[in-house]
Amino acid sequence: MTELTRPSRPVSGQIRAPHVPPGRSPARHAPPPRRGSATSPRGTSRPRAPRAPFGAPGPLKWDLVSLVPTVRLPDDLAAALTRSLAATAPAGAQVDRLIEQYRGATPTASPVLRDAAAAAAYAAYRMPATYAAVRSALAALRARTPGWTPAAHLDLGGGTGAAVWAVADTWPDGPASTVLDWSAAALALGGTLAAQAAAPAVRAAAWTRAPLGGAPELPAADLVTVSYVLGELTPADRDALVDAAAAAATGTLLVVEPGTPEGYGRTLAARDRLAAAGWTVLAPCPHSGACPVTGTDWCHFAARVPRTALHRQLKGGTLGYEDEKFSYAALACPGTEPGTPAPARVVRHPQLRKGQVLMELCTRDDGLRRDTVAKRHGALYRQARDADWGDAWPPQPDPDHEPDHEPED
Repeated sequence: MTELTRPSRPVSGQIRAPHVPPGRSPARHAPPPRRGSATSPRGTSRPRAPRAPFGAPGPLKWDLVSLVPTVRLPDDLAAALTRSLAATAPAGAQVDRLIEQYRGATPTASPVLRDAAAAAAYAAYRMPATYAAVRSALAALRARTPGWTPAAHLDLGGGTGAAVWAVADTWPDGPASTVLDWSAAALALGGTLAAQAAAPAVRAAAWTRAPLGGAPELPAADLVTVSYVLGELTPADRDALVDAAAAAATGTLLVVEPGTPEGYGRTLAARDRLAAAGWTVLAPCPHSGACPVTGTDWCHFAARVPRTALHRQLKGGTLGYEDEKFSYAALACPGTEPGTPAPARVVRHPQLRKGQVLMELCTRDDGLRRDTVAKRHGALYRQARDADWGDAWPPQPDPDHEPDHEPED
């Protein structure tokens, strides 16, 4: 299963995690740094221990460098990308053309990935980040639908199949996937990558060429994903695709777009269209009413993607990671109750102060609201110190969980 590393507060330089005896808490064995020193995140008295992001299972690493959850590619996907693309790494001109099309606001009447070179450029340049965004959104959906597992998955505009890998990692016993896309080159490369997967569900995925414009006829599925594709369509075709996806979904529907103002606008339009038709928003919103985010702000989240050697070579970067910002909406179809939304969602990085945490929340009843959680709140204060951008709030109680922090002096 993919590692989703829990973020912690920023510090100056890397902190090496101390040796921790088996069964003991890391927080109790970390030497407390001097308050206010360069190794003391935002004035706190000791490093924080991680917990599972968005309620997702999986191994964790102690990361005291990032404010953004880290989503690692499955080892077999990283290896498949390296084997399939290392010998035919796309040229800089192909990557530049892809970036221009990806960031552009002009919809097209034909696939963006028109040939094998464009598909290779997308897989090498964009597939890791797309996987991280979809995997993060699916983790939030799974956290709101405990006990629900889809039996069939339909991925619209799935290209090289990032969502197929993300779904299989979210539900390891996972559903059979069908990818519909209008790019034959992307589907061919996606099938080549999937054939090298360890998960049987990924290897068994069906890759079908189909138009995305107009009102396509789609097979029914418990889970339908529409990720990073609405920007390629005209407004009329976007509405038609969302309507067709809604008609095909028998359980939940997930829309993911880039975390830009334009991507958020497309996500919000799809969310509002579905909510008006009786769908229930499960995440990230705590309600199905009008979004309280107005003006020049927009709702988005982020995932940190570790770069492979091929990824760094292609992007010409020196950092070992990149941060992918994304907007998403997960909804349940009318007449089904796979889960319920959280009472609130953390929409900005919580700010740690001495003895208190300032939290910007989107709430069910009050819209956008700032809450202050003080030390006197006890367990809730400790949970607030562990909360991060994108989390549901308050956390669901876990009777088996032991606190990772000792009260500060």
